[in-house]
Amino acid sequence: MEYKDYYKTLGVERDASAADIKKAYRKLVRQYHPDVSKHKDADAKTKEINEAYDVLGDAEKRSAYDELGRGYRPGQEFRPPPDWGSQFDFNGADGSDFFADLFAHVGRRSRAGGAAGMGGMGGGAFRMAGEDIRAAIAIDLRDAYQGAARSVTLRVPEQGAGGRTVTRDKILSVTIPKGITPGQQLRMKGQGHPGIGGGPAGDLYLEVQFNPDPHYRLEGTHVYENVPVTPWEAALGASISVPTPAGPVEVTVPPGSQNGRKLRLKGRGIPAATPGDLYLILEVVLPPASSERARELYQAMARDLAFNPRERISV
Repeated sequence: MEYKDYYKTLGVERDASAADIKKAYRKLVRQYHPDVSKHKDADAKTKEINEAYDVLGDAEKRSAYDELGRGYRPGQEFRPPPDWGSQFDFNGADGSDFFADLFAHVGRRSRAGGAAGMGGMGGGAFRMAGEDIRAAIAIDLRDAYQGAARSVTLRVPEQGAGGRTVTRDKILSVTIPKGITPGQQLRMKGQGHPGIGGGPAGDLYLEVQFNPDPHYRLEGTHVYENVPVTPWEAALGASISVPTPAGPVEVTVPPGSQNGRKLRLKGRGIPAATPGDLYLILEVVLPPASSERARELYQAMARDLAFNPRERISV
């Protein structure tokens, strides 16, 4: 019998990962499947692709194939060694009928995470689940506090006139749940690429990203906000109103607060399953000495307070 290079059939290297092999297989099946392909040898090509994937997509069969095929080239006369198969269990395949027996179960079983009923060499209708689509959706921080509805537009393939594959815009409504966090994925079942031969469509996974906000900074579910205060509010203490993503809140500034002091509002961060905290960073802002009265007040402070913030600095 002639040796068949299944790696060449799928267009992958011999050290390709299982994920790369599966990706190459899916791409080729979509390209040559008789339902969508105009290739004159589409049926034969699809059969070759299925045969190659049935071996390379199965860890045990791939191991046996790699062990048996070292040094062989496509089309070269191939004869397995007499003691082949002692370490593998392929239903008692013998050397002379190795390939026929090895592939006897193609299309008759399903793989975890793959499509059931592969068809091809094992007979029966060919069915394959559609591929998943992964995309990103950007939201505002307030959307995570309140929840929101958004529309997304995707370009998806579909079979057009004459069996040709065309793309069209597909608009989907997406519900943003309250408490969602950066990097979290929203799954929309059946909104991925269509299946082949009546197989189920894939899913759409939207990774949530947050739009930059000049007022807030995120660390997981915790939210940080810079809050400007006057020198007298920081020195004497005060009750101030602070805008937050959930609305304004009344906050007490303790007397003697310094620039950069952090006030923690427990549970006021992103309202996830375990809510984060909201941290208010005080930012003492000096009024400008832009009037005669303002300059007089600064001069009085310089004269009466005798305050030197640098006196503890060692030389």
